[in-house]
Amino acid sequence: MKADTFGRFCSFLEQHSGILLSRDKQYLVETRLSRVARAQGHASVESLIETLLNRRDRSLAREVVDAMTTNETLWFRDVYPFAALEKKFFPEAVAAKKSNYRIWSAACSTGQEAFSISMIAEEQRVPFSLDIVGTDLSEEVIAKAREGIFDDLSLGRGLSPERKRQFFVKAPSGWKVAPQISRRTQFKVGNLLELRPESRRYDLVFCRNVLIYFSRETKAKIINRIADTLAPGGYLLLGASESLTQLSDRFTAERLPTGGTAYRLKD
Repeated sequence: MKADTFGRFCSFLEQHSGILLSRDKQYLVETRLSRVARAQGHASVESLIETLLNRRDRSLAREVVDAMTTNETLWFRDVYPFAALEKKFFPEAVAAKKSNYRIWSAACSTGQEAFSISMIAEEQRVPFSLDIVGTDLSEEVIAKAREGIFDDLSLGRGLSPERKRQFFVKAPSGWKVAPQISRRTQFKVGNLLELRPESRRYDLVFCRNVLIYFSRETKAKIINRIADTLAPGGYLLLGASESLTQLSDRFTAERLPTGGTAYRLKD
């Protein structure tokens, strides 16, 4: 692939998804777009990219961005955020006598994080209504999250046999999330670069292992837009290797009793 073609594609990808590729990631583009190129009838990835950049084809752009998006996920990832639901966030909601609690799972992939949150709520028998909204840039993974069906290999990544028995029912093509878990969740396509404040704000946002793909400027924009979606005193959870250092002064860092850090929106 010509250096110019790769450079223009990197600009396209950052503009449409926020993902920042370094110069040594050309192999990644070749690998992830080779299937799309074949399906679209192109002899090479470079030919696909030139077509993409020279046409205003939203369907092709969406397919390419989907292919370049990392959808790495598992059940109860990192453990401590889910323990914090049990030890901190849900008890605080009960103490505040909340009737409704809203959680956003940003970049939710195929839904494991959102469903894991709902399982904790079911185990804790929370006395309030809980709404969990999962969003992702990829229409393909959102469709899978809405379907809520997983194979044995997917379920083996972080889900205990006990929770599998309790919260899944056998389906022809795998295991389907049980109704008592899925009823709290909804999934929709959403781009972190295009966040808009909602009329109903979130009490807690999971935005984990996402910022690592963005430039510092894009990170700051996303964090401040997330702040606009939070209710007063709401919390933001990032990935274990992520922080808000030099990104935003709208949060206060709080050490969680279960390990890790939560960021509380300042009043």
